[in-house]
Amino acid sequence: MHESLSFLLLIGVTFLVAGMVKGITGMGLPTVAMSLLGLVMSPASAAALLVLPSFITNVWQCLAGPSMLALLRRLWPMMLTIVLGTLWGSSLLANTSPQLSGMALGIALLVYAGYALIAPTLTVSPRFEPWLAPLIGLVTGVVTGITGVFVMPAVPYLQTLNLNKDELVQALGLSFTISTLALAGGLFMHDVFKPNQLSLSTVVIVPALLGMWLGQKVRVRISPRRFKQCLLLFLAVLGLQLIIRPFI
Repeated sequence: MHESLSFLLLIGVTFLVAGMVKGITGMGLPTVAMSLLGLVMSPASAAALLVLPSFITNVWQCLAGPSMLALLRRLWPMMLTIVLGTLWGSSLLANTSPQLSGMALGIALLVYAGYALIAPTLTVSPRFEPWLAPLIGLVTGVVTGITGVFVMPAVPYLQTLNLNKDELVQALGLSFTISTLALAGGLFMHDVFKPNQLSLSTVVIVPALLGMWLGQKVRVRISPRRFKQCLLLFLAVLGLQLIIRPFI
């Protein structure tokens, strides 16, 4: 990896921006970081850089509340299949050409942005959870493994479970933490997670946490809903660019 000053500055700014998004909306660090880094490096390399900042910020998020044990009892089948799907999907991320994996990332971003902009109000009955949760986890894991993005379809699914606000934040943090660990394991298994990437992943923790702090300050001054709409449009444009880039 060419670690020139301009390259390091670009990575630092990327994680600062991604951290601000997470500070304002409570999610989005991996999605924003992957979408921006995917423009200048392969998704596999970008995913490797995400491991430590994503893990640290999401552990903090999933532990910030009293419902962790109850959520683990309820969601463990989904978490298990996230791991299995991610380990399998990461083999594709490691062995697929950057152009194809970039297109997959772009498709994931477009699907997520489109769904979140429409934001349909859905509710899953508890009687469907025993079979639906493992399926959602498996699909989420495969998408995570292929693209490095954790959100689809786990985030929409968790939003349908009638969790209160604090429980939802914890459930998202739990899902993202498990996804991060599984992705790190998959990248390591396929010899994508290199020692020099681990050191750089450690360095970008600082701008990511600084961005989260700034985002929390900004959150009290702007409408999170309006900000999220602008962010989703931005992600949709980036996703479209990643999809069409191999044909330009």
